[in-house]
Amino acid sequence: MTVKEIFETMDYGPAPESAGDALAWLVDQGDRFGHFIGGDWTEVGETFESRNPATGEVLAHLTQGTQAEVDAAVAAARKAQPKWAKLGGAGRARVLYALARLVQKHARLLAVLETMDNGKPIREARDIDVPLVARHFYYHAGLAQLMESEAPGMEPLGVCGQVIPWNFPLLMLAWKIAPAIAAGNTVVLKPAEYTSLTALCFADICRQAGVPAGVVNIVTGDGAVGEMIVTHEGVDKVAFTGSTDVGRIIRRATAGQGKSLTLELGGKGPYVVFDDADLDSAIEGLVDAIWFNQGQVCCAGSRLLVQEGVAERFHEKLKARMDKLRMGNPLDKSIDVGAVVDPVQLETIKGLVDSSGGEVYRAACEVPEGCFYPPTLITGLSPSDRLMQEEIFGPVLVSTTFRTPEEAVQLANNTRFGLAASVWTENLNLALGMAPKLVAGVVWVNGTNMFDAAAGFGGVRESGFGREGGWEGLSAYLKPAGKAKPLAPVKAMAGKGDPAGDALDRTAKNYVGGKQARPDGGYSRGVFTPQGKLIGHVGIGNRKDIRNAVEAAQGAKGWSGTTGHLRAQILYYIAENLEARADEFANRINTMSGARNGKAEVAAAVSRLFTYGAWADKYAGDLRSVPIRGMALAVREPVGVIGALCPDDVPLLGLVSVMAPAIAMGNRVVLVPSEPFPLAATDFYQVLETSDVPGGVVNIVTGAHKELAGTLAAHLDVDAVWSFSSSDLSAEIEEKSAGNLKRTWVNNGLARDWMGAAGEGRVFLDQSTEVKTVWVPYGE
Repeated sequence: MTVKEIFETMDYGPAPESAGDALAWLVDQGDRFGHFIGGDWTEVGETFESRNPATGEVLAHLTQGTQAEVDAAVAAARKAQPKWAKLGGAGRARVLYALARLVQKHARLLAVLETMDNGKPIREARDIDVPLVARHFYYHAGLAQLMESEAPGMEPLGVCGQVIPWNFPLLMLAWKIAPAIAAGNTVVLKPAEYTSLTALCFADICRQAGVPAGVVNIVTGDGAVGEMIVTHEGVDKVAFTGSTDVGRIIRRATAGQGKSLTLELGGKGPYVVFDDADLDSAIEGLVDAIWFNQGQVCCAGSRLLVQEGVAERFHEKLKARMDKLRMGNPLDKSIDVGAVVDPVQLETIKGLVDSSGGEVYRAACEVPEGCFYPPTLITGLSPSDRLMQEEIFGPVLVSTTFRTPEEAVQLANNTRFGLAASVWTENLNLALGMAPKLVAGVVWVNGTNMFDAAAGFGGVRESGFGREGGWEGLSAYLKPAGKAKPLAPVKAMAGKGDPAGDALDRTAKNYVGGKQARPDGGYSRGVFTPQGKLIGHVGIGNRKDIRNAVEAAQGAKGWSGTTGHLRAQILYYIAENLEARADEFANRINTMSGARNGKAEVAAAVSRLFTYGAWADKYAGDLRSVPIRGMALAVREPVGVIGALCPDDVPLLGLVSVMAPAIAMGNRVVLVPSEPFPLAATDFYQVLETSDVPGGVVNIVTGAHKELAGTLAAHLDVDAVWSFSSSDLSAEIEEKSAGNLKRTWVNNGLARDWMGAAGEGRVFLDQSTEVKTVWVPYGE
């Protein structure tokens, strides 16, 4: 094509990127790879092929991992970890800086290798993925440098098992490895079976950067290898990015093992366009949102919601833009849409589209032979249609319309996912009003697919839990220094059901929806002093009582929208009313337990209420420094409904220590109080009744922890479960929480000093909140 022809037709000419250096690197490695364990390559074992999805060409043969090789990788990581942690943050920072610089030096090699292995356009690998990889290592080098001063009293978790997907092979590696090693952990990482080559190239870079042997280990193979890693008893932390179904399996497989867990799972992101939006800009953003990386993006804007008045015009403009997208050789720099990663994934996409209803429009662009699928738009679907609810993970967009902002919110949130959302409008008040209402971990205003190492990324609901990036991402790889003591089970006092003297008999009730409620089962049990004297009866709650309490908590959603100042005033009021009855509560605690520390426990509970009253209007988030003309707001939002099994040994302080941070941050709670000493809690709800606590914000159901834990954990309207019971119920809670992938915070059989510093602080506030990152670009 001549220059004259280009000007006359305005067609793109080919602009192929040379694959020579990448192919030479593969040849230098012999096109056959073992694992990277203990700083060296292992012998090549049984292999599988890594293919270029655009051409079908075999690029290399990779070793299928075995249990023995996973054991060796974990052992190497375990051996290296103490010395790596002892190096200190400043020492680790130098290594991370070296990794960042070497990624930049080998940027073109990595980009080409990524495109050949994954099928994404070279422009995306070159201009987005690889620069972000370098950015993550630079940023986390800085966090490592600052860790001792900014995270005192924290230490690394140990050995981290990490499993990453095939859609962003090198970028996901950086998201996982950078914070882990910055914090002083060591890593065993399994790249995706389809796309392992850039991970192996990164292993080569680790050697060049002077990463000590065993700090980074890479084992290749299929899903069975991932299972070996995440369930390995030598792994202390599991980080997984992938499908929701696999995330649910991992949650169940690791239940009760005491492992820290981060899950970044699927999504069905809403892309909301209001009638006052710049429609042309919104269409360009939509091209990036859904056809970036062939739609193989967990946070893709795959559900288009357009305001009714402009929907027809928007769809016509969109179809015209789709027809101009270019598909072809991903190494061609003028290509917009590359190859789907594998024939298996291609068949999945075809099957989903072919079985759908609605009106299907496929772009009129030329579709090459091989693993390619054209950009597709499907309209006319109902909100409950399978394709409006399920992740397609391909270049397929589904669309519907809305009339009002309220309807847009309902449609946007009408899914089990909650990863990312985009809002397009020229009305900034409307955009910022929408952002807190959207159930998503990330909200982009007049933009999409904005990422940075400083801004936390992650989901809610069945999009997983935990954040990657920012200080919150680093904290997922840290724990309090020191060793906790094992739990000591606390048993209820035994006695006979003798009359309680001249006092009137009183059976304490549950507290549900702001009212005292008799237990559904109609059963109660006696509560005795250490001398066997009956001091009262308490109801035995069951699953119906939990259901009623959760319904009441869901009905109190307005609490999450109140100001921190109002929540603080109510916490102060609770503290004042509790202190006014301090002697009564102290006597009750002493009578039940036979101890003499009731006065100190009440004083600590009052102090704790004041502490969280003080935090209520101060723990709101911050502004992140990101490399755009705009802002990234890290907003702390309440988790929702939190079910909690309260500590047994400190019946009043334990309940207050769980309740206060949760409601201070805007959550509603369902509390199961101390099982052996429940009367402190049933006296405490009298304080709540006189302290202006709205009905449903705090609900108390007495009963056996073991009987009620599973019900709380399995309830789909509970967003998080905490367990501080002296009975170790961690395994059951974590296993049953997999139903809706709710967050869990369990004690794993370890005790906590509730009277000391461990009984309060930021960790409780962190567990009470989710970080939502709201990106707001500005300027023309």
